[in-house]
Amino acid sequence: MNLKTSQITTQELINLRENDTVIVIDIRQVDAYNGWKLQNEARGGHIEGAKSLPMKWTTYMDWIEIVRSKEILPENHIVLYGYKTEDSEKVADLFTRAGYKNISIYNHFVDEWSVNTELPMEHLERYHQLVSADWVNKLISGDKPELYDNNKFIVVHSHYRNRDAYLSGHIPDAIDMDTLALEAPESWNRRSPDELKKAFEKHGITSETTVVLYGKFMFPDNDDPFPGSAAGDIGAIRNAFIMMYAGVKDVRIMNGGFQSWEDAGYKVDKDDVPKIAVAEFGVSIPQKPELIVDIPEAKLMLASNEAELVSVRSWPEYIGEVSGYNYIEKKGRIPGAIFGNCGSDAYHMENYRNLDHTIREFHEVQAIWEEVGITPNKHLAFYCGTGWRGSEAFFNAWLMGWPRVSLFDGGWFEWSNDPSNPFETGEPNKIN
Repeated sequence: MNLKTSQITTQELINLRENDTVIVIDIRQVDAYNGWKLQNEARGGHIEGAKSLPMKWTTYMDWIEIVRSKEILPENHIVLYGYKTEDSEKVADLFTRAGYKNISIYNHFVDEWSVNTELPMEHLERYHQLVSADWVNKLISGDKPELYDNNKFIVVHSHYRNRDAYLSGHIPDAIDMDTLALEAPESWNRRSPDELKKAFEKHGITSETTVVLYGKFMFPDNDDPFPGSAAGDIGAIRNAFIMMYAGVKDVRIMNGGFQSWEDAGYKVDKDDVPKIAVAEFGVSIPQKPELIVDIPEAKLMLASNEAELVSVRSWPEYIGEVSGYNYIEKKGRIPGAIFGNCGSDAYHMENYRNLDHTIREFHEVQAIWEEVGITPNKHLAFYCGTGWRGSEAFFNAWLMGWPRVSLFDGGWFEWSNDPSNPFETGEPNKIN
């Protein structure tokens, strides 16, 4: 260990946390940070206020850029903690090489901090709906992973008109599901209740089935006729959202998608796993209609002080430089909608994802939202062009336990197709 790095006690950490220049960093995998008890700790989650910086990321060329993006600066006193001392020492050495001079290691998270209920911890409210590759591997291996109490499950590899993404490698026994099974290309809205019922039954899904979804990121190209076919990671959350709306009671996303499965080194299959149909979905659809907002309610929300319509689009889309899609002609935004900033374009979610495609640290997402007035005390309806990115932003808020979150399913596509609906272009303070 670097001689400039000190090991500190629990009491010393308690005292240090009162200093604004001290940054506590959790180097465990994001699933442990979110709430999963990966080493049988007494309480799941992380030390209150800690930032997530998994050791896994130290292998990335852009590691120091990730550090800086989290506003972890050389003048800060850095406190690292994880499950293993040697892991903390390796990360401490990287910080030292990058010019950080004041680094400490805390080695008692499991045996002292997590067991003492007087010491503050936090976790993602619905972390159990965001599962790891390890959790999925236990599930398909016949074990009973933590927080799973069911006897029927199905793993779904989601894609958009791209079965090659599935056939080129998938989780063993996973079936594939095209997003077109659940959304109609005429409107890109969810399909009718009868169509959804038939689609679920065809794929072997009932309302009581635990459904674990994931997708495969394949570097979308906007020059491709169907760029979304390479964005299966977002398509998985789109499918998950419609399942929740319809009435599947236990819907889970594998955090990081297929990338996490590959990173874990688990077996990959290329079989075309047959779908085993079921006779009955089990409940009427939709069971949760409140999760979706259509144009009439969207207009009411725009006029309300207790609600916000959130545009989860890129800045060029928001100001009307581009429509964002090769099949949407009109450019602009819905007047009064807040900019929720997905990332670079319609097929990337950099502002909601880490470099390994895992869901971004929820404190960071919440902080970005609160800066522009997106807060949990309001009814929020997220939207994008056709529903994918809006579904992911919804899922982030839902995971955080925010009570009134919805998706404006029609998004810009449906809004812009009606010439009577107003729209704006240009930057908000200088509208064209």
